[in-house]
Amino acid sequence: MLLMIATTHKPATDLGYLLHKHPDKLQSFSLSFGQAHVFYPEASIDSCIAALLLDVDPVGLVRKKGSQGLEQYVNDRPYVASSFLSVAIAQVFGSALAGRCKDKPELAQTPIPLVVKLTTVPSRGGEALLQSLFAPLGYIIKCDRTILDDKFPQWGESYYYNVELHHTIPLQELLSHLYVLIPVLDDEKHYWVGEDEVDKLLRHGEGWLAKHPEQNLITKRYLKRFGRLVRSALTQLVEDNIDTTEQEEIVEERLSLNQQRLAAVLAVLKQCGAAKVIDLGCGEGKLLKELLLDKSFTEIVGVDVSSRALEIASERLHLERMPSMQRDRIKLLQGSLTYRDKRLYGYDAATVVEVIEHLDIARLAAFERVLFEFAKPNTVVVTTPNVEYNIKFESLPAGKLRHKDHRFEWTRLEFQQWANKVAENFSYTVQFLPIGDEDSEVGSPTQMAVFSSKK
Repeated sequence: MLLMIATTHKPATDLGYLLHKHPDKLQSFSLSFGQAHVFYPEASIDSCIAALLLDVDPVGLVRKKGSQGLEQYVNDRPYVASSFLSVAIAQVFGSALAGRCKDKPELAQTPIPLVVKLTTVPSRGGEALLQSLFAPLGYIIKCDRTILDDKFPQWGESYYYNVELHHTIPLQELLSHLYVLIPVLDDEKHYWVGEDEVDKLLRHGEGWLAKHPEQNLITKRYLKRFGRLVRSALTQLVEDNIDTTEQEEIVEERLSLNQQRLAAVLAVLKQCGAAKVIDLGCGEGKLLKELLLDKSFTEIVGVDVSSRALEIASERLHLERMPSMQRDRIKLLQGSLTYRDKRLYGYDAATVVEVIEHLDIARLAAFERVLFEFAKPNTVVVTTPNVEYNIKFESLPAGKLRHKDHRFEWTRLEFQQWANKVAENFSYTVQFLPIGDEDSEVGSPTQMAVFSSKK
């Protein structure tokens, strides 16, 4: 089985530093199930490709287990991307997986353009499963399904794919995604799953798994459906997700910023006369609850990529017990904000409250097109933290962002430059409003942009 990682980051040979493997050397490693070989088919300033080739010894594995029967020798284990590959990533690329880079430490956390190629990936769920696992993490996925035997095309297609993944992301994050999701695709592990696998899942899933819309499926498949282990992992993930969504509010609690944000957004929506409102990245439904209390909002839609967040929103809004006339005014949709979706069209206003800072910078352009070019509501309200104000929060260490899942936080100038560019590109005007107590030097804790369509 073969894993290839390529980059066009300049200089591209920095990939060797990140992986702790010199591009000019072929290196081999003995593993419990065979050999792993690392080499570089290409290594230049402009482009670098690192390859991890596994040579699995099925006969040796059977002898170690003491198993009998021909089926122990004749199977797909040596050839497909599986848990063997995850083990190799952890053992051969351990420093990179841990986010360590001795010679260029700052590079380990830097998003760089990466392309991953995986040969013979078993996907018991087809291309739809590949998309559902990787697309919410921001990957562009290309896959080619293989036929069972090119000499006998009548046998049809297999469930094996050659997969190519594109993303601009720190290498550590990419390796963590692969480490967890490759065995999930295969839906089979070659070793016993115990309590330590729960710890590995939570460690390598930190920062993304708690919000992943396929959190349950990933957890069940990774832990081989061992009920007790699955329940333990899901319980901790739910707790982590709630902690994450509430973390920013705890930092800001003294100023009751959440209430001020909601009031400011509602005031804008009332002022522009919006009746049909869509809340993008609605989370647990705090703004939706406020919108429901005002009968002038006749159609309310909440969209979030996290199925768990939508479940919590439904519970907090008491949708199942809501009177039918009120229930008809609201619906919840699961969806990504970086993929064109016809369900987002036709609304008077869209709200994006404390959401954009959770997106990778590289995905903002896709988000802009989805919202401002395709959905194109008359009014768009965007709020985001003002990083200049962070020094006012005594509980926030210097240099830290307000939320562990924030990809960035902008200064007032950076936010205004972004918003003005968006307005110019998509025929909107934009107005900026502060939210919260303003400081003469660092401004307000939250900044808001109100976009109005020129058409």
